[in-house]
Amino acid sequence: MIVPMKKTSILIQARDAESAVERLCALGVVHVEHHRTPSSKDTASITDDIGLVNQAMTALSTVGESRTAPITASEELSDWKAAAHHIVDSFKRIEKLKEASASLAGTISRWEEWGNFEPADIEQLAERSVYMRLYSIPTKQLGNLPSSVIIKRISTSRGITNCAVISREKTDIPFKEVPLPAQSLRSTQAELDENRKTIDAITENLRGYRRFTDSLKRISSTLGKHLRFRQARAGMGRAGEIAYLTGYLPTEKTDDLLKVAAQQQWGVTVDDPGEDDRVPTLIRSPRWVSIINPVFKLIDVVPGYRELDISLWFLLFLSVFFGMLIADAGYGLIILILAFFAHMKWKKKVASSAGFILLYVFALCAMAWGVLTATFFGQEWLPRTVQPLLPALRDNTSVQTLCFFIGALHLSVAHLWRAILKLPSLAALSDLGWVSILWGVFFLARTLVLGEPFPSFAQWLLIGGIGAVLFLTSPTKNVLVGVGRGLGSLGLNLVNSFTDVVSYIRLFAVGLATVAIADAFNKMALSFGYGTVVAGLVTTLILLVGHTLNIILGPMSVLVHGVRLNVLEFCNHVDVKWSGFRYDPLKK
Repeated sequence: MIVPMKKTSILIQARDAESAVERLCALGVVHVEHHRTPSSKDTASITDDIGLVNQAMTALSTVGESRTAPITASEELSDWKAAAHHIVDSFKRIEKLKEASASLAGTISRWEEWGNFEPADIEQLAERSVYMRLYSIPTKQLGNLPSSVIIKRISTSRGITNCAVISREKTDIPFKEVPLPAQSLRSTQAELDENRKTIDAITENLRGYRRFTDSLKRISSTLGKHLRFRQARAGMGRAGEIAYLTGYLPTEKTDDLLKVAAQQQWGVTVDDPGEDDRVPTLIRSPRWVSIINPVFKLIDVVPGYRELDISLWFLLFLSVFFGMLIADAGYGLIILILAFFAHMKWKKKVASSAGFILLYVFALCAMAWGVLTATFFGQEWLPRTVQPLLPALRDNTSVQTLCFFIGALHLSVAHLWRAILKLPSLAALSDLGWVSILWGVFFLARTLVLGEPFPSFAQWLLIGGIGAVLFLTSPTKNVLVGVGRGLGSLGLNLVNSFTDVVSYIRLFAVGLATVAIADAFNKMALSFGYGTVVAGLVTTLILLVGHTLNIILGPMSVLVHGVRLNVLEFCNHVDVKWSGFRYDPLKK
C-alpha cells in the first residue's frame, strides 16, 4: 500500500541550520522540499566529485579483469580523488589512442597498394629538378599522357592504375594528383603497433584498479548523501534570523520528529498534505508481494501519492503473462537453473533477494504452462505418446478466447477496485457499468475476431453498462450535466475498451511464435542428424544457438508485452498515471 504522509514545516535559528540538518539526517525520516534553488560552492564541488567517481566507475566497467593480478577482494582507496583522476585520464588517453589508431589503420589501408616509400625522398628529388608525382589514372588512358614523362606503374585494380609520373619539368597532367602521405607505410605501421602496445599497457593498468570498484561505489554513495545534506542546507528558506524547511514523513514517524523538535527547541507544524503539494510516494507491501519491486525499478515508474499501489495485481498477472509468453517448460527450467546459480553466486553482494525469488516464480509459471501444453524445447519433436494435460491449450481458438477472457478479467479488476473506493457514492455504479461493458466487449471480440456467435444476453451487458456510465459517471442534480459528462467518458473510452481487450491476444501470438521458433530450429538441426561427427557438431550447434536465442528473446517479449499490459492497459482503467517520485529522506 501507499503509506500515508504528513507535511511538516520546521523553523530554527539561522545560526543552527547546519546542526539542524545534521539532526534530521540522524533521524532519517524527513523527505525535504527545497524553498529555493539548492546551489552553493559546496554543492557544486560535491557534484563535480560525484561526476568524477561515476566516470571512473564507468571507465572500469569497460575493461575486463586483470590477467596478471586476479581480483580476490575489494580494497579501500587511500586517496580516491587521485585514483579517480588517474582512471579517468587513462581512459581518455585510451579513447584518443583508439581514434588515432583508427586513422592510422585507414591510412595504411589506402596506401598499401602503393607500397612502402619515403615521402621525404620524393621531396629531395624535386630539389634536384626531378619531379615525381603520384596519380590514379584509368588504365585505358595511360597512353594519352605526354611523351616527356616517364610512367612507373605501381598497382592496378578495377581498371585504375596507381602510378608515379616522373619528369624533369613540372608538366600538366589532366588528372588529379594524389597528395603524398605524411610518412612512409612502414613508419605508419610502426606507429600503429606502438599505439596498440600503449593501449594494452594502459588497459592492463586500469584492470588493476578494478579491485577498488566496491570502494568507489561506497564513495559515490557517501558523496550523494553529503550532496543531499548540503542541498538541504542551501535550499532552506530565510526570514531574518529564522531559517525554515518543509518536508514530508510517514504518519507513524510524526512522534519521532516531534520528540527531536522538542529536544532541539525547533518550531514545528505537522499537517495533512494539501491537494497541490508534491508528496513523495512510499510503498510498503507484504514481503511476498514486494518481490515485484525490481520490475518497477527496472522500468523506473512510481505511482503518484494519491494514486493506487498495483503491486499485487501486477505480480499476479505478470506471472501469468510470463508463463504464456515463454510457453515452454524447458525454457522455464533453464531460467530457473540460471536464477538459482546467480542467486548462490551474488546473494551476499545484493541488498535483497527479491529479484531472484521473482525469477523463480516466473520460471515456475513458464514450466507450468509448458507442462499443461506438452511443450519442452518445442512440441513437434516429442513422441506422440506425450500429450498435453489440457488439450484445449493447444487449440488456437481456445487460447485466443482465453486471452480475451484474461483481458476482460484484468480490466474488470481495475474498475471493481475503483468502484469499491467510490462507495457509497452512486458514481461507483458507473465503474460497475464499465465492468458490464468489458464483458460485453469480450463476447463481441470472440464474434469479430474468432467468428463465434454473439450471445443474446451479451447485448444487454453492453446496453446496461452504457446506461450506467451515461447516467452515473458524475451524478448531479442537473441530469443534463451528468449525462453530458457520462457521454464524454463513454465517447473517450468505449472504443478503447474494445481495443484493450483485443490487445491481450498478443499473449497468444508471442507464445505461439516462441514455440514455432523452437520447432523450426529443431527441424533444421535434425535435418543434419548425428550420422557423422561433423553432422553431430552442426546439429548440436544449431540447437544451442537457436534455443539460446529463443530464451534471450523470451524475457524481452515479457518486458515489451507483459509489462505493457499492466503499465498501460490496466493502469489506464484503474487511473494510475505513474506521476509520482520516490520517498527519499535525509539520512546519515
